[in-house]
Amino acid sequence: MRKNVTIFLALSLSVIILLAGCGTKGANDAGTSGASEKPEKETFTVGLEAGYAPFNWTQMDDSNGAVKIDGNAEYAGGYDVEIAKRIADGLGKELVIVKTEWDGLVPSLTSGKIDAIIAGMSPTEKRKKTIDFSDNYYKSNLVMVVKKGGNYDNATSIQDFKGAKITAQLNTFHYTVIDQINDVEKQTAMDNFPAMRVALESGVIDGYVSERPEGVSASAANDNFAMVEFTDGFETSDDDTAIAVGIEKGSKLTEKINEILAGISEEERTEIMDNAIKNQPAAN
Repeated sequence: MRKNVTIFLALSLSVIILLAGCGTKGANDAGTSGASEKPEKETFTVGLEAGYAPFNWTQMDDSNGAVKIDGNAEYAGGYDVEIAKRIADGLGKELVIVKTEWDGLVPSLTSGKIDAIIAGMSPTEKRKKTIDFSDNYYKSNLVMVVKKGGNYDNATSIQDFKGAKITAQLNTFHYTVIDQINDVEKQTAMDNFPAMRVALESGVIDGYVSERPEGVSASAANDNFAMVEFTDGFETSDDDTAIAVGIEKGSKLTEKINEILAGISEEERTEIMDNAIKNQPAAN
C-alpha cells in the first residue's frame, strides 16, 4: 500500500512539473510576442518652438484654438498648430505639442521623443540627409524686418543694405543668404525671433532676414517695425522657401500625412495663415 502511494505521488509530481513547464513556456512566448508587436501610439506628438509667430507662438489660454503645451501651463497657437491639428485628426490621434528649441527639433525627432516637426521648417538638402519631409504645406518669400522710418525702410534691393548690421536665426538658410549682400556687416546669428526683435528695437542690428508671414507678424505686433519686400531679392531654391513636416527617416507616417495635406486646399491654407496673423498675441 505504501509502495502504491509512493508511486502515485511520484507520478503526480511529474505531471505538475510538466504542466508548470508548459505554462512557463507559454508566458515567455506571450512576452516575446508583446515585445515584437508594439501597440500603435494613440497620440501624435509634434515639436515646435512656440516662438515664431505667425507660424507658432506661446499664449496663456486656449483661445483661438490654441493647444496646451505638454508639461507646461502655457498653450501653443499659430499656423503650424492648426496644420498639426488637421493632421492629428486625419490620423485619428490626439495631438500633443512639445515646446522645443530650434536646435533641438531634429535630435528630438531622430531620438523618438516626437513624431513630427511642424515648426515652419524648410526641407533643405542638408536636413534631408537626416530626416524625411512631407509635401510642402506652405511657401513664402524672404523679407527684411527693419525699423520704421529708419535708413532702410524704403529699400527695394538687398544691395540697399550695404554696410548694414544684419542677422538671422541660427542654423537656418536665412542666415546664409545674408552673404549675398555686398559689404554687409553680418552679425552673429541669434537663437530665436523674439531675441532678434529685441535687438532691432534697441538698435543692436539694422535688420533681420525672415519669411514674409513673420515679417507681417512683426510689423503688426510692433508699430516701430516695418517689413521690406524686394524687387531685387535673395536668390533661393524652392526647398528653401517651402515649409514641410519633418518626419523620421522611412516613417510610415509620411504617406498618410501627405494624403491629409492634399485635402487642405490653397484657399483654406491662406485663410488659416490670415487668421494666424490676426490672432497672434501682441507680445509675439
